[in-house]
Amino acid sequence: MKEAGNCIFIGGKTFVVSYQEDDFFSNDSHNLALYLYDEVNATKPHLLFMVACIARSLGHKYTWGNSISKQKIKGDFVSLPVTASGEIDFAFMDSFIRELEEERIRELEEERIRELAAYLKVSGLADSKLSASEREALDSFGKIQWREYNVKCLYGPSTRGKRLKSDDRIPGVLPFVTAGEAEQGVSAFIGNKVEVFRRNTTTIDMFGSAKYRNCEYGADDHVAVVHTEELPNHAAMFVTAACHKAAHTGAFDYGRNFYAKDADALNIMLPALASGLPDYNYMETFMRAVQKLVVKDVADFAAKRISTTKKCAKGGSRVSSNLAEAPEEEDSLRVAADENGE
Repeated sequence: MKEAGNCIFIGGKTFVVSYQEDDFFSNDSHNLALYLYDEVNATKPHLLFMVACIARSLGHKYTWGNSISKQKIKGDFVSLPVTASGEIDFAFMDSFIRELEEERIRELEEERIRELAAYLKVSGLADSKLSASEREALDSFGKIQWREYNVKCLYGPSTRGKRLKSDDRIPGVLPFVTAGEAEQGVSAFIGNKVEVFRRNTTTIDMFGSAKYRNCEYGADDHVAVVHTEELPNHAAMFVTAACHKAAHTGAFDYGRNFYAKDADALNIMLPALASGLPDYNYMETFMRAVQKLVVKDVADFAAKRISTTKKCAKGGSRVSSNLAEAPEEEDSLRVAADENGE
């Protein structure tokens, strides 16, 4: 039988007490579901508080050999907070649980902030201020000269990966790239002896979807590898975007796969120097600027989330005076999220 949610659930044999918000099924006749008669006060915060009270009041009494039952619990008493008049203090329960939830949310947000700040620091992206050359690259984007180039002529023949069936894959640490968008096309981490492609290369899958690879990886036969490894990192990212735009046209699907030969025949548009060669310096500078703008947006969003969470936690809280002030990481993110010096 389906049990109605919004109740206190007790695992009869193990005496695990929990709040069940949604309807559920129970697989043991020893289990109990408690419903508050006072439907007005049968709220999640109140029931969560009562869960703790029941566990504390009765936890010492029942064991596996002496499990709780529907009959036994009728004679049990539970300690609850009361008002001066002796009524159950639902207002205190509500306030106390909400304060705990808000403090926990704040802790989680601060943890995310610390992780992001650490990532930005390790990645050398803690400062999102644009340099003069980066700002110039953004401003001149609509004015630069473009030229069409053949991928094979620029980077040599593309390489096709080799098939490795799912059943043959040995668990390991090498990312194995297949067709698809989920997890950037990485379907598994393998320990097989396969051809390892270098980082800073571009993959194009059977549907014409191109992705930049910043680590070594293996690839199956539905993936073409464009050898951009000798380019500066950010320039290789730019080339990946150009490949994606040229290949991801909808012309490739299960019936007509994109292969290495298609990559070799691919013509892409890139910024060009007066000499006719690709302007990799511009591509590098432009992509660094784009990366900083993205970092700025992420850092700004994270800093706003922690500030908003702290305001919510302090608003109407009886223990707001005990809440910690903003961590140093938030200040560092404010710096990262500046307006690029403006």
